[in-house]
Amino acid sequence: MRRNARTRGFSLAELLVALVVLGILASLGMVTGRDALARQQLEAATRRLDQGIQRGRAEAQRIGQPCGLHLSSEGWEPPLGDGLRSCQKTLESLKEPIAAGEVHLTHNFPALIRFTSNGLVLDGGTAVLSRSGTALQRCLVMALPLGITRLGRYRGGICEPDPSL
Repeated sequence: MRRNARTRGFSLAELLVALVVLGILASLGMVTGRDALARQQLEAATRRLDQGIQRGRAEAQRIGQPCGLHLSSEGWEPPLGDGLRSCQKTLESLKEPIAAGEVHLTHNFPALIRFTSNGLVLDGGTAVLSRSGTALQRCLVMALPLGITRLGRYRGGICEPDPSL
């Protein structure tokens, strides 16, 4: 069958193939975007966790008095009636919660993380953060007595150093 020069366009089969290809590309982009968003939220939560520790130390040094923070599944909170002064300025600067309901936080820190008046840390531990939508798990290890923190990737029960953080 000869085509007339005036009848230009696509056949139904060509249109359907193009739509299927576009649909596949769009679904790949959504999966990749969802994973990237989950990783970004996990990275931000890990950094907020570290910021709380660093700001608590700095506040204790600045005011020259011991203070403390409580780490819950929701993030940094005032101490739970232990008589130790709260690192209040630290809490004010960390208004956004660490987990925000989407990041899962587990840790072995004590109920109260205490900072001495010269910024030393009396309590250490490890925190592991994960989020649905990505297989990546992040971790934070805090060593005593200087309170040096190391951020990393949590794999097989070990917090491995990760230079990307």
